[in-house]
Amino acid sequence: MRLDQIIARSRVVDLRSLDLEGALQELLAVCVARFPDLKPDALLRALLARESTMTTYLGYGVALPHVRVKMKRRYILAIGRSRVGIRHDGTKDEERVRLIVMLIAGEDARDYLQMLASIARLVKDPELVESLVGAPDLDALYERLIGGFGGIRPVQAQQNRINRLMFTEAERVARGADCASIMVFGDTFIGGLQSDSLRARMKTILVTRNPIEPSENEGKAFTETIQVRSFSSSRLAQLRSAMLVALTRGVISFKDRVCCVGGITGSNQFDTLVVVDVEREFSPLLTGQAQLLPADVKAEVLERVIAIATELAVEGREGRPVGCLFVVGDYEKVSKLTKPLVLNPFYGYKEEDRNILNPFMDETVKEFSSIDGAFVIRGDGVVETAGSLVQATDADHTLPSGLGSRHAAAAAVSVAANCIALVVSSSTGLVTLFRRGVMLPLTEKKIAVGANST
Repeated sequence: MRLDQIIARSRVVDLRSLDLEGALQELLAVCVARFPDLKPDALLRALLARESTMTTYLGYGVALPHVRVKMKRRYILAIGRSRVGIRHDGTKDEERVRLIVMLIAGEDARDYLQMLASIARLVKDPELVESLVGAPDLDALYERLIGGFGGIRPVQAQQNRINRLMFTEAERVARGADCASIMVFGDTFIGGLQSDSLRARMKTILVTRNPIEPSENEGKAFTETIQVRSFSSSRLAQLRSAMLVALTRGVISFKDRVCCVGGITGSNQFDTLVVVDVEREFSPLLTGQAQLLPADVKAEVLERVIAIATELAVEGREGRPVGCLFVVGDYEKVSKLTKPLVLNPFYGYKEEDRNILNPFMDETVKEFSSIDGAFVIRGDGVVETAGSLVQATDADHTLPSGLGSRHAAAAAVSVAANCIALVVSSSTGLVTLFRRGVMLPLTEKKIAVGANST
């Protein structure tokens, strides 16, 4: 379902309340006006109860309160703007909430967490938030919401003759090299790209860090769209991450050859064509097996873990580098190969609240990343433990010099269980994926400070 399909002008309001409870009451009132079968008092209690267990504040002055209820509709979205700001317990240093996006979901909405994640990623864009808060009136606010939530925003001046020429040549190279598809890196362009001039007579894949739902015309230009939430600054690492996501989603296969066209992020200019033989690039991970992704691991779960790991590698925590280990999939086997080093901080919480696909889990995972030990995550995204000691050993694999105990544990557990392990190195900032004992760097190294990686 497209995000812009659940936004109605009647449910976009300017808020008068100065506290969260009053703001939620205002938003529920406009929902009940359209859907009288809703029970606002029960909804308010449920929204506040969730707030008491896990904050829905996302940062940048935006809160995303949400609740699941029994109703015929899949989703109801209401959005409130406050020019003076609303008090919220989840903010820091007296920061005020200026935008509240309230999502009510039906119990049968299977893509609930994905919908939450899509909204959260959009409203973490500071430029979009400033645009919404600064809209002169509610009609303009609604139009900007439709533009922001509805998909790719065109930037006419950026589609110049050179870009059209580069894409035309990319199609010619792709056909000459017997490529199965063209991969376009859309984040080359600020604010998105106009797709009218990027139409090819072959499969075309758009890669972007921003979640988008292409319009009908854009859908004709791009056969597939994939999101890679957090890119490394290295273009080779960007390409490898995009290929990995495309592989796990089944957008491309190991037998494919892909022509990639892109440029420096935000430069508004294509400047590079690369032809990638997928099997040659990823064959070490296969080691004679047919599948890269373990059978029980959802592609979107691996994508989210990679994104969080990459962000930790780039940002660290409170200005300090962070090293951590994630083990994803084959929980029954992995649980027998691990033991707790500390009390499990995720014990007792509902599975939905501790699912890695839940956008409010990002900060929680990052906060616990400083605990020694591994995160153990089920293939469906539920975080089972943090601070777990991996006891698997593998004497048959020799790692490159300079890699420490985390990498050794990741390699060993990926051999002993049908799982994927990801390591963030505190000293180099390198994010490395392990599958069947084979390592695949997903980001480039920073300048090493210490003698050894951890």
